[in-house]
Amino acid sequence: MASQRPPSSIGRPLSRSGSVVPVAGRLPTAVRPPPTAIRVPTGMVPGTSGHPGMRGGIPIATPGVLSAQIKVTDRPVTQQGLSGMKTGMKGPQRQILDKSYYLGLLRSKINELTTETSKLHKEIDNYNQENSVYLSYEKRAEGLAAEIKDLQGQLADYNMLVDKLNTNTEMEEMMNDYNILKAQNDSEAESIDSIFTERREREEAIREIEEGIRRERRVADEVVQAMPTTKQEKYFTMTTANEELLQELTVLQEELDILITRKEDYDAELAHSHIKQEVVRLHETLSALEAKRDTMEAEHKSLGSPQEEREQLFKQVKEDNQEIASMERQLTEIRDRTQKIKEEIQQLEQDSEEAQGECQQKYKELKKKEEEIDRYLESFEETKARSRKDDTGGEGRGE
Repeated sequence: MASQRPPSSIGRPLSRSGSVVPVAGRLPTAVRPPPTAIRVPTGMVPGTSGHPGMRGGIPIATPGVLSAQIKVTDRPVTQQGLSGMKTGMKGPQRQILDKSYYLGLLRSKINELTTETSKLHKEIDNYNQENSVYLSYEKRAEGLAAEIKDLQGQLADYNMLVDKLNTNTEMEEMMNDYNILKAQNDSEAESIDSIFTERREREEAIREIEEGIRRERRVADEVVQAMPTTKQEKYFTMTTANEELLQELTVLQEELDILITRKEDYDAELAHSHIKQEVVRLHETLSALEAKRDTMEAEHKSLGSPQEEREQLFKQVKEDNQEIASMERQLTEIRDRTQKIKEEIQQLEQDSEEAQGECQQKYKELKKKEEEIDRYLESFEETKARSRKDDTGGEGRGE
């Protein structure tokens, strides 16, 4: 009998969730009715768990009002300032925010962005157009400024001419002024030309020097590239150290210039202040006295007891006596050597005098022979001339 009994769930209607709904009468032991205080919100399916604050269609108790999520509407910025906060819409609102709602919201935002982008493009076009117009106006203004300057110069010339006419100035005086101004302008033009020529020559010289520096740098780079690796590393290290030292030198030079300027300012202030001069004098006196005090203290520290001083003095006297004796011996030796050298010098002088006497005798003899030869030559010329005269006279008498 028990095996032929159908299951208790047969014939019972099913709920939406697929569970068996109990029939009227006895409730299952595992099913308990929900509490009577639970209220299912409208527009929501009981038993769903897709909304926050709900679990199985039953709201979860929150700890308080402060933990609730509050959404603040952003205040959009417009060209006229900040707009007010949008108030909530009254009346019935959309209960379910599905895909179509978000698509519509996204389309509206895209339309707003497109409108704003088109506005920005229009503003950019207007700005570019205004910028091009401004550049053309600026060029035109430069040309007009140059023209105004020329016209102002002409106006000044005309005003000066009118002043000359009103003061009854003679034409010769005006011509003299014109010639003077022309000479000044010509001299200034020549000086400007010479300055321009000198500048061009110096620029050319600077260009040549820079080209030479570049060539030398290329040669130096080639030499460095040809070096071994160790020498290259050493070269780069020394180059880096040189740059650091140059930077340090620049900084120190700037500090030195600042200190020199400060010193000059202090000297100027000192020259105009007698009190500061007196302070400087007293400071110098104080420095000298402190140095004297230090020397006296050092001497006092170096002094010992009287017995030590006496022994040191005896030792010093003994050393001095020994040094004097050695110096006297050296002096005696030097005197002996000097005497010998003097005797040798005297002997050499005597020998040189004798040799010089012989040379002088020979020189006198040669000089005498030379004089005799000169007299003979002179007498020979006279005798020859006389004989020629005699020959010519005898021939005349024979004829």
